[in-house]
Amino acid sequence: MSNIKNFKTTFAGRELEIEVGRLALQTNASCTVRYGETEVLATVVMNKEESNADYLPFTVEFEEKMYAAGKIKGSRFMKREGKASDEAILAGRLIDRGLRPLFNQKIRHDIQVIITVLSLDDENDPDVVGIIAASCVLAISDIPFNGPIGGIRIGYKNNDFIINPTYEQRKDLDLDLAVSGTKDKILMIEMQGKEISEQVLESAFEKSMKEMEPLVEFLKDIQKQIGKEKIKEEDLCPKILNEDEEAIINDVKEFMKPLLDKYLFNIPVGTKKQRKEVLQILFNETIEYIKSKNPNFDAEKILNSFFEDFIEEEVSLAILDNNKRVDGRGIEDLRPLDAEVSVLPRTHGSAIFRRGETQVLSVVTLGAPGDALEIDSMEETTTKRYMHHYNDAPFSYGEAAPIKSLGRRAIGHGALAEKAIVPLLPSEEEFPYTIRVVSEVMSSNGSSSMASICGSSLSLMDAGVPIKKLAAGIAIGMAKNKVGDWKTFTDLQDMEDGFGGMDFKVGGTRDGITAIQMDTKSDGLTMEMIDDALGKAQRARFKILDVLESVIKEPRKELSKYAPRIESIKIDPDKIKDVIGVGGKVIKDIVEQTGATIDIDETGIVFITAKDPNSMHKAKEMINDIVREFNIGDVVNGKVIKIMPFGAIVELSPATDGMIHIYEISYKRTNQVGDILKIGDSVKVKIIGKDQSGKISLSMKALEERPKFNPNDQQSKDRNNYNNRPRRSFFDRDKK
Repeated sequence: MSNIKNFKTTFAGRELEIEVGRLALQTNASCTVRYGETEVLATVVMNKEESNADYLPFTVEFEEKMYAAGKIKGSRFMKREGKASDEAILAGRLIDRGLRPLFNQKIRHDIQVIITVLSLDDENDPDVVGIIAASCVLAISDIPFNGPIGGIRIGYKNNDFIINPTYEQRKDLDLDLAVSGTKDKILMIEMQGKEISEQVLESAFEKSMKEMEPLVEFLKDIQKQIGKEKIKEEDLCPKILNEDEEAIINDVKEFMKPLLDKYLFNIPVGTKKQRKEVLQILFNETIEYIKSKNPNFDAEKILNSFFEDFIEEEVSLAILDNNKRVDGRGIEDLRPLDAEVSVLPRTHGSAIFRRGETQVLSVVTLGAPGDALEIDSMEETTTKRYMHHYNDAPFSYGEAAPIKSLGRRAIGHGALAEKAIVPLLPSEEEFPYTIRVVSEVMSSNGSSSMASICGSSLSLMDAGVPIKKLAAGIAIGMAKNKVGDWKTFTDLQDMEDGFGGMDFKVGGTRDGITAIQMDTKSDGLTMEMIDDALGKAQRARFKILDVLESVIKEPRKELSKYAPRIESIKIDPDKIKDVIGVGGKVIKDIVEQTGATIDIDETGIVFITAKDPNSMHKAKEMINDIVREFNIGDVVNGKVIKIMPFGAIVELSPATDGMIHIYEISYKRTNQVGDILKIGDSVKVKIIGKDQSGKISLSMKALEERPKFNPNDQQSKDRNNYNNRPRRSFFDRDKK
């Protein structure tokens, strides 16, 4: 294959290799990118036919392949990769957010980028490699694209930055930051950190742009060498209006501007519903104007071609030029805040947080360690003890629609709120529970994911989970005009999220930032924009925390009476097999008899989870009996489980038996063991012997008072001779 092209560079101290021309040759463009031994295939295809969508139909799919990591899927009944995992969806969203703004948003042809992970090493995350690969295929394809861009991960630990940290290094970072962009601007941010200061973050962003500069130049050089000629954008954007219809648009816009002042900017319009009603009035009046001036034109077609874009543009300009917002707020004003806890009677913890029309109900459920989520992904096989799930039913948007499976947006919002809380959770040793928080969006109008952070931290404190402190989240928007003037503003909502803006979500505490997610509809953010947004986010976060702290300041001292209790006991790791039993029989019996849940880790810590004290006590007793060390001289209650001619086997615990020899049943002569003992009898015995292999000799008569010897009584003489004859232990009886 003579058309194969290879390009190599060094990126963060490791070789980055891009190959074009070997795989997937029916696409608009394809390439493989190898970083270390992690390799991904990126493809892009654009349909020739125009889509029916009224938006840019661009999608990014991230395909995890278990073979890439040398693994076979863990399920017994399904070995083929199924629907995308949450991790794959999040990686796809991460790549998508940096690319989407670089297309002409009027394109109506389906464009699909697929990132397929072909090989995965133990060091390099394929998500950042996927950003580079997707940027490359779009750059060298014939699809109009204002790239390329770079992607990078920045770690921070011990006051030092780590470029593209390995999986091992990422396990204990203070900051884990992924960005895409260029040397001048950032287009996408995904961050988790341990209460990171704004100053450290600003340095991390500056570092990322500096490190991405040679990477972007490398991609540009590939584009120059092998890039296809781009299709003209106008050939991909549908021609909605003819020249005569387009000619009247400026006149219509001039007619609409005073109506916008009348309906939107001079009288604060407080709710989303009211704003929709006002816009409908504006729409209807403008339709009548077009009909009166141009009766032969299709007035609705003309107005629909630019109405939404024009409204968004005017809303941005009102903020930028006059500090006017449609609901009357100032640039840094928050919508009305409200919060409450303990709102549901039977749950383990609950809270409602409201910011304006955005309202979220967050509910905590505590479970046993064994309730942790088992993850069997391409990248790892592990468990997850804290989960945050986000739901937004159609009613939360004031709509009636079919309830479908969870969407990519909901998965992303849930993951973002989860990231913000994880650094604040107690250790597993301190609080061994599995924790699930569900945030139900009751009403959505601007940054419900940030409201979920607030609701989560409130509900966790209400549940008595000893989180370190409360966390809050806020979204910062941006207004921008065509010449590049800009202004950021606090607490973004509906009409303010227009083209040229951004959604800069920041979650954290009073002491620092724990999570950031940013996407933009512009060509990227400069450091000045980022600094300004972080400052506004900090001030807003503190205001929200004032409200949260007025409701609950610290975790409740006691768990809900409906929450399970967990106690732990430490056993010898060698005894774990005894507690579990063959095929899990012993531990299943404990669970069935007590109703408790038993979890054992490899170090020998046994977690007992129960809803009532009796179950807890009974389970602890049963486990302690199993692992108990039996010593000579101990007196034990046991159960007869086997009768033999020469003695009986007594169960001392589920894992330990002992032998009562016929001689040790009584001082009185015993002719048949069955004359005295029956299977199932409960007997008190004393341990009188224990050999090196652990076999135990028992005695019942050792607990009886020894009869006094009467030299004149033949029966006493016989008993004395019987009991004092020389003999060996039962377990030594076969030794020569």
